[in-house]
Amino acid sequence: MRSLLLAWDERLALLTIGVTAFGRAISEVGAVMIVGGNIDGFTRVMTTAIALETSKGDLPLALGLGMVLLVVVLLLNALVAGLRLWAERLHARPVTGVGLNAVRA
Repeated sequence: MRSLLLAWDERLALLTIGVTAFGRAISEVGAVMIVGGNIDGFTRVMTTAIALETSKGDLPLALGLGMVLLVVVLLLNALVAGLRLWAERLHARPVTGVGLNAVRA
């Protein structure tokens, strides 16, 4: 019960952690190529597809995939920022800091 209460209290920090983890996951191109093998239809992810298309010389497709990835990341970050702003307005006081160090002004 305490862990659920703590998770609820720190939900905005957990969202930030999730976005950070997502950013780390999509930036690990080399590790995905080594572990997954970059097999089309099975283990190919967007970042490895961008690297593959760039090495093949198909720059328009690589740029298109990069733009799609950039839009997804920007939308996710905007969503988290909007949720944080909404929570601050809901509680009528800004939340500063992250996690256990958060201070309500």
